[in-house]
Amino acid sequence: MLKFRNKKASIIILIFLSLFIFSVIMFIPIVYSISDRLAKSERVNANTLLVEGWLPPYAIKMAYDEFQNNGYSQIITTGINSPDYCLIFTNGYLIFYPKGNILPDNKIRKHVIEVDGYSELGGENSSQFNVFINNSIVGNFQAEKRKKKYAVTWMGRLNDIDSIMVQFINDGVGNYGDRNLFVKGIIIDGKTVINYQNNSEYEVDLSGKKIRIINNFSSYAEIARNRLLSMGIDSSKVIAVSGKRVKINRTLTSALAFRDWLKTSEIEVKGINIVTLGAHAKRTWMTYNNILNKSYDIGIISLPDYKNNHSRKNKILKTLRETLGIIYYSIILSAY
Repeated sequence: MLKFRNKKASIIILIFLSLFIFSVIMFIPIVYSISDRLAKSERVNANTLLVEGWLPPYAIKMAYDEFQNNGYSQIITTGINSPDYCLIFTNGYLIFYPKGNILPDNKIRKHVIEVDGYSELGGENSSQFNVFINNSIVGNFQAEKRKKKYAVTWMGRLNDIDSIMVQFINDGVGNYGDRNLFVKGIIIDGKTVINYQNNSEYEVDLSGKKIRIINNFSSYAEIARNRLLSMGIDSSKVIAVSGKRVKINRTLTSALAFRDWLKTSEIEVKGINIVTLGAHAKRTWMTYNNILNKSYDIGIISLPDYKNNHSRKNKILKTLRETLGIIYYSIILSAY
């Protein structure tokens, strides 16, 4: 009798295990099919290209190519007000020039200089960076995922410091995700805080060309505009339209800011193609169509989402998140 019960229990467990494996096998293709539908591009005849400002640098470059190759009259960048931390997205230097922010100091003594930052990824995949003072390396760190201050010492007068540089040295993308470094600013002797905004420049090498981005922006829209200008687009053709800073409904907030800007703009808009990333495309297209009340032909251009497409787990999570986002937005957009 006992053997019979054990055999019966084993069969039940085997059946449930088989059903679970079968469900997983069927679930993944379904998710991938949904992801492909959410990320579908549908262009229209348009003279205006709209770029969501939060896009990563490689996507901004692809937006630049789209603009250059398809006869648009203007390019609009959108996005909410700027983040507290500077995104260092590829190997390069975040350069601070502190002289205008520190008090005269003619005494030679020991100074402590801290970098306030964190890594997007943790553990063995965390970001690594060097700290330079006047082109001399004074520290090497492996950043943690939690926000933290990384200290180096400087023996000498503060007046003799021309530059303080944070060099990101191990950028990469893989199954582990996208490795990025975030820096809020530097702190001198625990009292002088120099934030990256309006006090730093970001020097990187993109496609064999060295560019320097001045961090004098106040929104994601301006970040994207700065990057496009650094690629050579005529400044009169690139317009940043910023939205207020919010924690949720960022796509909606950007669309509302664009709608309000259109009401007072003298720019002639005949059609709009919106550049976004991956599975977010469907929600972006739905939002702008609703907010603009179908006043224009609106197309969508979905660029490859390398960060999430490199990992099956990331792709599944992004697809589920965007699916729920579409359901949520279909509810809140009914008020507009």
